[in-house]
Amino acid sequence: MGVSLPIGEVARRSGISTSALRFYEARGLIRSERTTGGQRRYRRDVLRRIAFVRAAQRVGLSLEEITAALDTLPMGRAPSTAEWKRLSQSWRGRLEQRIRLLEGLRDRLDSCIGCGCLSLRSCTLLNSGDLASGLGPGPRYLLGDTPAAPGP
Repeated sequence: MGVSLPIGEVARRSGISTSALRFYEARGLIRSERTTGGQRRYRRDVLRRIAFVRAAQRVGLSLEEITAALDTLPMGRAPSTAEWKRLSQSWRGRLEQRIRLLEGLRDRLDSCIGCGCLSLRSCTLLNSGDLASGLGPGPRYLLGDTPAAPGP
């Protein structure tokens, strides 16, 4: 197996708990091998996978999305530069969408509740009469849908 790290060392170096490492392993995000005494040993490249998982979680990607992405990378060796690049490019659109959503939230909250008035006349997030329910689930106006014009 080459150079391997015990679970405590991986936890220390990655900044996550041993229980989180076991959870990641159960989900198939990382893999360990067992010693004859049954102790987990991790290859050094597992630290890169863990860093990737943590970064992806911080930008709001789901565990399912992270798992699908990691499934495209080799498990038994460190990914090549080309493999990492391909993965990062596949997420580019998703991350740009997330950035636009966060910027929209920031800008709308500044004009709506930033001043503290909570104006029901000018609030772009107001969903009077639950009209946005016909546009789909979630915060429709925040996601970019336009409120319907009031009827006659």
